[in-house]
Amino acid sequence: MSMRKIRKGDEVVVLAGKDKGKQGTVLSVIDDEKILVENVNIVKKHTKANPNKGEPGGILDKEMPLHISNVSIYNPTTSSADRVGFRTLEDGRKVRYFKSNGEIVDV
Repeated sequence: MSMRKIRKGDEVVVLAGKDKGKQGTVLSVIDDEKILVENVNIVKKHTKANPNKGEPGGILDKEMPLHISNVSIYNPTTSSADRVGFRTLEDGRKVRYFKSNGEIVDV
């Protein structure tokens, strides 16, 4: 796993855009720039029915990727968005920590 500030499974807060202030869990990280967040940036997607695959047509609600700069990791202790830094522990592990209170993100 590569070291990136925001990973799959992290709780994040949206900082900009139409969903500003919303919280959600990261579903996936698409390349290094975009992330998919649960129940955030929902769009209506018009899909055509595909009988071969058994897919119904209609209008589906679907999450679209957000740019990684528009989200920030959620710190449960301060219950607000926070910045992340990297630190190497005594046993050689590299971990992420919250900049505000220095607590380690990865347990």
